[in-house]
Amino acid sequence: MTCAETKNFFTEMSAALEDEALSYFLDEGLEIAVFPPFTSVSTAIANRGRVIAGAQNVYFENSGAYTGEVSIPMLSELGCTHVLIGHSERRSIFKENNEMLAKKLKAVLNAGLIPVFCYGETLEERESGKTYDVIDGQLTEGIGKLSKDEIDRIIFAYEPVWAIGTGKSATSEEAEEACRYSKNLISKLSGRTGHIILYGGSVKPDNAKELLLMPNIDGALVGGASLKAGSFLDIFRAVKDDLECGCH
Repeated sequence: MTCAETKNFFTEMSAALEDEALSYFLDEGLEIAVFPPFTSVSTAIANRGRVIAGAQNVYFENSGAYTGEVSIPMLSELGCTHVLIGHSERRSIFKENNEMLAKKLKAVLNAGLIPVFCYGETLEERESGKTYDVIDGQLTEGIGKLSKDEIDRIIFAYEPVWAIGTGKSATSEEAEEACRYSKNLISKLSGRTGHIILYGGSVKPDNAKELLLMPNIDGALVGGASLKAGSFLDIFRAVKDDLECGCH
């Protein structure tokens, strides 16, 4: 979004949050975050209210001859607290490999920011039966050299590439199994439990409830449905009754 579009988004978002009295759920630990383009991060932060504002990417060096890149100190100065690392488009289009992403994770953690670490398989890898090999490789090489405390600060996001922007979505069972597998692997690497895993891949209001009520899916990394405040909040509306009764 442009800066003007971002401001309009938050105007609509703020009104909806007030109308539906979501402050109770925010008080109870529900987090709503948006990750706009670099040029709109400052606008998001200025208008966010109680919504978290993060960045879609960052480089791992604090300074140097890296024309076109954005550094962690630049984001921190704006008040940015979260950043996506390893989104599927960064991996596939911009060829960011596991080694580079591990450097980004370490740098973001060293700076006190919270990384949302994305991982997941392509359609070809899934059809070849390599889903868990891919998850193993991306997670192990991404976080394998981090301390337990550092791993605890990461939010993980399983995003099967074949379900992003395609209108397809993993079934709730497929998503649950991959997230369960991921949690077990992360626990083995860290020696601890309780890590947060989001599911991302064509999450929409009509499939959100089924996905988010799965025991090992802790939230959603929303793509196209987040571009309008109304459809973004419809995802919350889809699971609101279950949150109210304490079902998840």
